[in-house]
Amino acid sequence: MAGLPTVPPAGPALAREIGAFGATMLVMGGIVGSGIFMNPYVVARQVGTPALILAAWAFGGLVALAGAFVYAELASLRPRVGGQYAYLREAYSPRVAFLYGWVLLLVTQSGGMAAVAVTFARYLGELVPLPLPEAFVAVLALATLTAVNCLGVRAGNDVQSLLMVLKTAAILGLVTVGLAAFGGERVALRPVLDRPPSAGLLAAFGAALVPVLFAYGGWQTSGFVMGELKRPERDMPRALLLGVAGVVVLYLSVNLVCLLALGADGLAASTAPASDVMRLALGERGARLIAVGIALSTLGFLAQGILTAPRVYYAMACDGVFFRRVGRLDPRTRVPVLAIALQGAAAAVIALSGRYEQILNYVVSVDFIAMGLTGAALFVYRRRGEAGSFRAPGHPWTTAFFVLSCWLVVAATIHRYPADSAIGLAILALGLPVYGLWARPRRGK
Repeated sequence: MAGLPTVPPAGPALAREIGAFGATMLVMGGIVGSGIFMNPYVVARQVGTPALILAAWAFGGLVALAGAFVYAELASLRPRVGGQYAYLREAYSPRVAFLYGWVLLLVTQSGGMAAVAVTFARYLGELVPLPLPEAFVAVLALATLTAVNCLGVRAGNDVQSLLMVLKTAAILGLVTVGLAAFGGERVALRPVLDRPPSAGLLAAFGAALVPVLFAYGGWQTSGFVMGELKRPERDMPRALLLGVAGVVVLYLSVNLVCLLALGADGLAASTAPASDVMRLALGERGARLIAVGIALSTLGFLAQGILTAPRVYYAMACDGVFFRRVGRLDPRTRVPVLAIALQGAAAAVIALSGRYEQILNYVVSVDFIAMGLTGAALFVYRRRGEAGSFRAPGHPWTTAFFVLSCWLVVAATIHRYPADSAIGLAILALGLPVYGLWARPRRGK
């Protein structure tokens, strides 16, 4: 094998306390944040008919499902702590895996969590007066969830699962109220196109897919906790398939309700479509109810990130390419406390800096490079003749479809945001000499 297995230092082992339900909630919790409550208008501004809007969300769902097929097989092949980090390490090299973890800590995970934490503070501020600035409320939310996860993986997973149930209830409430109030309306699926078939139409549809694919992203982070699942080879593949399929149904339902209530033009004109739907249906009381739902949804996303991402830094430390103390488990709770605190602190610093939105733009391309490489890793494992308990349906076609979709997002992002993409790639490249410094003592042994 190309990679080195994660070898924890002598001491307590990770506690395998997450079952099938908890794993499924982790998959869904990594996807559903605040995006689905607001992103539909971004898609509607790119493609102007209900048919194209729903087609974009359906296509994104197919990409997510194809990715779930790939990651489900990888999970059955490599049920190792760190998930995607382990897949990349053992398919390519420890260097490639380190670069993924490097960007995850510095930008991707931490920047995303900072942005969502501030979004939580903003929606909380709409419900109750805040005694502190939004950034400080965001930091308090991060600190609270960090403390909960330091108590043990069961505590962290129980909180995350509860919040996932609550935000699912919020989405179902939005759909139910919307169908009850506007179910008598019709969504005009004709004309299908808002302009003649052309390269411009294809480019617009591609632009619409970028926010869609980001809204569907995040399911891959659930694999980070493979070392704490009771039956990782069985439960993670099932959780990925059930969780992603469930989110696809939720997302399509939300977009259908938005189109019923607002129409394609109204959806494109609204920057807060979920709030507008509830306001039309129930007045200001409805808008406040959905604000509660969005606040819970963002908090749940943070809970998932604090639970999952630190396991990557723990795996890096165990591999000898990160601070050794990060690879130590608390003897009582059997969780990597320092890794959890590190993730919470990194997100808090970015939240206080106020630069989280700009930072997120840096890593759009880098994030999908990693996902594309992970999808391609399945070809590597298959070529070696390795077989897991789950086989990706439709491979190699579904796998190639997923990988190609990731590369297209990378190309579209670099084309659309060349300066931000260059910064993201520079941060990625900076990890190469850093890896050399970490790996040098290990090579000298």
